[in-house]
Amino acid sequence: MNEYNSVITQIMQVSPIMKIIRVKPEGWEFPEYKAGQFVALGLAGTESRCADSTDQYPPLEDENKIIKRAYSIASSSSQEYIEFYITLVHSGALTPRLFDLQIGDKLWLGKKAVGMFTLDEVEPAQNIILVATGTGVAPFMSMLRSNALTRTGKMIVVHGAANSWDLGYSSELELLQSMFPNFHYYPTITLPEKEPSGWNGDTRFIEKILDAGIVEEKFGLKPMPENTHVFLCGNPKMIESVTEVLAKDNFKVHKKKDPGQIHIEEF
Repeated sequence: MNEYNSVITQIMQVSPIMKIIRVKPEGWEFPEYKAGQFVALGLAGTESRCADSTDQYPPLEDENKIIKRAYSIASSSSQEYIEFYITLVHSGALTPRLFDLQIGDKLWLGKKAVGMFTLDEVEPAQNIILVATGTGVAPFMSMLRSNALTRTGKMIVVHGAANSWDLGYSSELELLQSMFPNFHYYPTITLPEKEPSGWNGDTRFIEKILDAGIVEEKFGLKPMPENTHVFLCGNPKMIESVTEVLAKDNFKVHKKKDPGQIHIEEF
């Protein structure tokens, strides 16, 4: 496919249905981007699908066209590769094809990153709560790997998943927690009964954790609209529930013409 402009340089299997892939442009340079932005990946409909995929729904209208989908970037803009954290959608159009790629395989990469889900408008002294489900942690990794940890405010990543093996980047987040006193990592899973060696951590839904005051406990102060911004990325149900909890303390959704403290990126 002569439209392909990039190559897979690394693949890390996180769980049976989650992968981290690194993509490098071939013959061109990806322009500078801001942590939290996203870009499209693409493959032709003629490419093979992975063995774990199911029948595609809906079927493709034209197999020769490139299937394009947007994914948040997980790498920092100082890297020469672009990193993505991807979940397999078994009946999907693109992810079963992405999951069949090997190192050295070619694919299409959008020419620039876009999106407003960044820390640009948040003062360095403000506290930041980063809330994610599944692969929604990707833009937060980009923020942390860029310059977010140089901020003076407190930060926490609250990450929810079905099981511990779905908590991608947990080792890196635990390391950052040990290195930076103002940074905290709080994972939670919903299916502890499936853990082979048990689970000693939280098993509540994220909104219950926030409502219980865990962030206040970690920060040593109560997060309020005047001192804290909240970034939500992942499952729309989680975003809705967490937004409702935050509204009790008068947090409101950020809009361009009506600034607030809740920044949202839905799947």
